[in-house]
Amino acid sequence: MTTQETPTVSANERPELEIYIPPAATQARDQDEEWCEVRVDGELRRIRFHDYAEVYSVPGLYERLFYEELECNSPETVCSLLGEALRDDASAPADLSVLDVGAGNGMVGEELVRLGAETVVGVDIIEEAAQAAERDRPGVYDDYRVIDLTDPPASDHRALSEHGFNCMTTVAALGFGDIPPEAFTAAYDLVETDGWVAFNIKEEFVEDTDRSGFAELIQSGFDDGALELCSDRRYRHRLAADGDPIHYVAMVARKRGDLALAA
Repeated sequence: MTTQETPTVSANERPELEIYIPPAATQARDQDEEWCEVRVDGELRRIRFHDYAEVYSVPGLYERLFYEELECNSPETVCSLLGEALRDDASAPADLSVLDVGAGNGMVGEELVRLGAETVVGVDIIEEAAQAAERDRPGVYDDYRVIDLTDPPASDHRALSEHGFNCMTTVAALGFGDIPPEAFTAAYDLVETDGWVAFNIKEEFVEDTDRSGFAELIQSGFDDGALELCSDRRYRHRLAADGDPIHYVAMVARKRGDLALAA
């Protein structure tokens, strides 16, 4: 799969990018081992898809690679499912105060603003993500924190708590170590009871053979009533480097109690 040289120009004056996915790159065994080559300022660089710090550091690369070349549509899919659940519940998007976990460069935040959310706060663990969000989508987030949710500074945790979140989103960030179950649970704890939780996850991570810890965490939440499922959808998250479809499951649920991590 090889792209033609295509302009990617916005108000931020992004440069043109040449992206190549050589045949050798299509042999990656796992999704987080995929890679490509990108020509930046005349230099050909090899970049692993999940090396987000490096991806975000190249203006326009995240969108060009994942959303144009690999046809990802997860931000729209998850936020649309959330919007449908809100309409079914006769709840107004304008009442939402959202914690967007693994916010990256703001593509989900942008969808949440489009949906009508009143407050959107982003959290990510890498500084390059925050820099990319400010560069690519300034003004989308009311606040953006670069923290490890499993061990946040007291001042950050206090600031997040003061927002009174009644919704949490996390898109394309679970199951590969980027956001472990401990971080997901810590973010979930910041959401008020009866709030909304909208997320997606690769279908293998909610099956019985899952070793990431998410299948057990999510299923136990449903079983003990901490999570009330409103809707779910299996869909094509994006194409793999070799062109095969990668399927995820999107879920929207209500928080009815606390999640319990496995001992």
